[in-house]
Formats: sequence, structure tokens, C-alpha cells
Amino acid sequence: MKRDVAAYPRPGLVLAAALLLAALAACSGKNKVKPDKPLPLVAIDTSLQVDRAWRSSVGGAPKLRLALDATAADGRVYLAGPGGVVEAVDAATGRSQWKTALKVRLSAGPGVGGDLVVVGGPKGDVVALEAATGKQRWRTKVASEVLAAPAVGADAVIVRTVDGKLRALEARDGSQRWLTDQQLPRLTLRGTAPPRIVGDRVLAGFDNGRLLAVSLVGGTTLWDVAVGQARGSSELQRLVDVDSAVAVDGDDVFVVSYQGRVMRVAMETGQIIWAHDLSSYRGLAISNDAVFVSTSGGELVKLDRSSGAELWKQSALLRRQLSAPVVFGEHVVVADVEGVLHWLNASDGHFVARVKTGKGVSMPPIESGGLLLVDDDDGGVSAWRVRGAVARGRAAPAAKPSG
Repeated sequence: MKRDVAAYPRPGLVLAAALLLAALAACSGKNKVKPDKPLPLVAIDTSLQVDRAWRSSVGGAPKLRLALDATAADGRVYLAGPGGVVEAVDAATGRSQWKTALKVRLSAGPGVGGDLVVVGGPKGDVVALEAATGKQRWRTKVASEVLAAPAVGADAVIVRTVDGKLRALEARDGSQRWLTDQQLPRLTLRGTAPPRIVGDRVLAGFDNGRLLAVSLVGGTTLWDVAVGQARGSSELQRLVDVDSAVAVDGDDVFVVSYQGRVMRVAMETGQIIWAHDLSSYRGLAISNDAVFVSTSGGELVKLDRSSGAELWKQSALLRRQLSAPVVFGEHVVVADVEGVLHWLNASDGHFVARVKTGKGVSMPPIESGGLLLVDDDDGGVSAWRVRGAVARGRAAPAAKPSG
């Protein structure tokens, strides 16, 4: 039976977060678990003006945000709350387009594709709504908790559950097309990597450290790559979960695991082009020439996209439980456990702006139509825009160049 590091009784959501932090501290390889506090923020020389464009909320957020993250598509932002509310708002203004209250708890989504918005629940509920109106199209049930946003394609919905199973459901009615699974270790981090549909295949990371490409039509495995390889004598030391989304650009797939590696993999064959030892449970982002990774310790690292060589490392945010980064123009942005958005110059890693948004942020910010959309752990979603440079200056401390 699978045991989650942050397994919790339903009322004890504060306990869940505490257990997760304790487990991550223990996984550092030290014998003692230290309740390290986030590194205090130092003053920066702000050289970029960032303003909030709008804020919305679906309310009712627990202290553990699960996998409920805003999704942008076709000029709209789709939101979901744990109490069952799903809403579409105008991406430019934040004004509500429609709102649907489902009589079911939610833990993941929304996933958006074609004409559907799909959400999942802690008891295995999967609900598809019409993207244009919010009207329910179908509802089905899978055998385990959904903790990753479903991937929605033209004719299939891919659902990854915490028991290691990957399912393809028919987009028209929610009936099951195929099922595949992976054997999971007894102890894992709480969370699952969201699956991704790319052409005729599905990419999915698993808690055993493996990344799979399977056929969208029949679910057969096309290739299977070990991103993380378990090492050490204890179960905590052997955690190698792939818990964050892969990034895809053309024939390149980028993936990272906890206590494992960040890798560039060929889409067609699964061949490893390069691998760099790094630990992350929050994820990465890519640009034309670089890969940015938020490490499990709170560093932001820039790697060369072609070779995987480290270019710089920003260590001023240690233990701040960074979100996955997002590339925003010439900048890279991360959010932290205290709800602070940090804007860095992508070329050399120095800080250019810092703004506060709600409570802590766990889910990755997303870029949409010139806006940065950020989910906070209070159930709020805010949109931020860059107004332009406000001064010449340089943040302190600067990132440490590598090599």
C-alpha cells in the first residue's frame, strides 16, 4: 500500500504541511531533522515596476492547496476551489463569465482542452464541464484520489491518480479507453505529476522516478526513462518522485525529480540527451536557450539548454519553498511560501522586483496574454503585469555565476 509523506486525516491539513516539511528536511541526508526557517529577505534595488491587474477567488481554500491551479485558454482563466466551485473569468479583466457549483469536493484541476474543462476530486470524482457555459457534460469516478490536473485532448481526457494509475477517458462521455500503471514505492511525497498530451502520445511522471511516454490511442508504452534512481538506506533517502510537470518544446522533453536529476530527453525515442544532478519537487521552466529549476532547497538554478551546464545559481531564497519558475519576457519569476513574487533578470539572476500576493503560493505561476497569473493558498488568483523599468539598479545579492 502506498504511504504518502504528507498523508493526513481530512481535518488535519495543518499537520499535512508540517509532515511534508519535516520529510523534506530529513531527505537532505542529515541525521537530524531541523525545522529550518525560510531565509530572511534582503533589500533589493527595484528596477522593474510590477502592478496587480485584478484579483479573483473561488474561496474555501484549505491550508494545503492540493493541485488546484488556474488554467488559461482562449482569453479566459478557469479556476476551481476545493468546495466544488468552478469559474471562468475574462483573462484581461478578471470579470466572471460563468460559475458552476458542483456538489463534490475538488482536489485537482482544472484541465482545459477542446471544449471541455475537467476537474478531479479526493474521492476519485472526475467532472467535465462545457468550457463555453460551465454546464456539466459528464461525471465519472476512478478508484483513487486525483492530485494532478487532468490533461484534456480533442477526444480523450488523461487522469493520473495517486495509486500510480494512468487512465484515458473518452472526452465524449467519460468512459474508460485504457488503463496503465506503475509500481510505486511504499513512501512518496504527497502529490503527482500532471500528465501531458503531446500529439499522439501521453507523457507522465511517476513516484518511482520514471517518465513514461504511452500511446494516446491504446495506452501501450513507447518508452520508459529513469529520471531518479533510489539511493540510500532509508525510505526517506530513497524518495525520487517526479511530482512536477514536464516541459516540452519541439522534440525536446525536460523533466526533473526529487533527489534525482534534471534531464533533456528526445521525444521520439526517449534517449537521454543530457542529465544534471539536481533535486526538485516543484518543477522547471524553459526558454530558447536555458532551463530554470526551483530546487527542493530553495535555490533557483539556470542551466544551458543545449548541454545542461550550470550557468548561474541564485541562493538568496533558501528554504522559502519556491514554486516552479515561469519565464516572463526577459525575466524569470518564482513565488514563495510567504506569498512573495520574486522577479529576476533571466540573463544573470539578479533581482529586479518583488511584490506580495495573498498568502503562500504552492502552484506554479503561469503566463497568459502578457499577464502573470498566480494562485495563492487562500484560494485567490491574481493577475500581474509589468509596467516597465522604474530605475537603473541591481539587486543584492546577485546570483552566483557558475563555471
